[in-house]
Amino acid sequence: MNKKSHPLLGLHSLLMMIFIYVPIVLVIVYSFNNTRLSGDWEGFTLDWYSSLLKDRHVMEALTNSLIVAVISTVVATVLGTIAALTLRDLSKRWKKPLNGVLYMPVIIPDIIMGLSLLVLFNQFNISLGKTTVIIAHITFSLSYVYVVVNARLAGMGRQFEEAAQDLGATGWQTFRYVTLPQISPGIISGALIAFTLSLDDFMVSFFVAGPSSTTLPIYIYGQVKRGVSPEINALCTLLILVSITLIFLAQYILNRGRGQKKHKTLPI
Repeated sequence: MNKKSHPLLGLHSLLMMIFIYVPIVLVIVYSFNNTRLSGDWEGFTLDWYSSLLKDRHVMEALTNSLIVAVISTVVATVLGTIAALTLRDLSKRWKKPLNGVLYMPVIIPDIIMGLSLLVLFNQFNISLGKTTVIIAHITFSLSYVYVVVNARLAGMGRQFEEAAQDLGATGWQTFRYVTLPQISPGIISGALIAFTLSLDDFMVSFFVAGPSSTTLPIYIYGQVKRGVSPEINALCTLLILVSITLIFLAQYILNRGRGQKKHKTLPI
């Protein structure tokens, strides 16, 4: 018999949703406002979105963000997947400490991550720029890819791989035709999450970015210090929509992969 939750719990949840999402809704609404005065509504317009395409600084920051996000996502996805596959076969003696190390970037605050990477780059006399931002994004994105792929591997079992080996498949054939198709939803989901985190990251990028490697979140921060303009509202709205779309797509792919796993047949 299900017990009814206390009314105050529902009220608390409602207030939390309002506190979190109302500011986001206001940013989206005022990005279509036909005036630079954020407190007054003067009508609907798309002018602020079209002006973004003509802004050289916005386009430069967008290009930097996309370059960093694409490169860091590809590298982090490959390394995170390899790490998950490698740790899967390790003994518990080595698996637990290495697992804790890979989880560390997920747990520690972003400000600690950014500061520690800045100190590391200074120690090795590495100039701050796109390269340092990419390395930093790989560092924290790798952990998220590992977590997703590792969870996929944990629920997969080894019966198909063992059956493939019993039928004479080599290690590479087993991985290509059995293991990889089963973990591919986790790999794709991890890659989408890594891309989203890289695109939205501000704190870590702020510490390790150089003069010519300004990303969109850093650009938005610099503009907001002068006042919130409709162009910034429009830019934030686009980032919100892209982030939400990628996160929902990653979750959809992961859930679809779990549903299809029950109907898998041996492709040998």
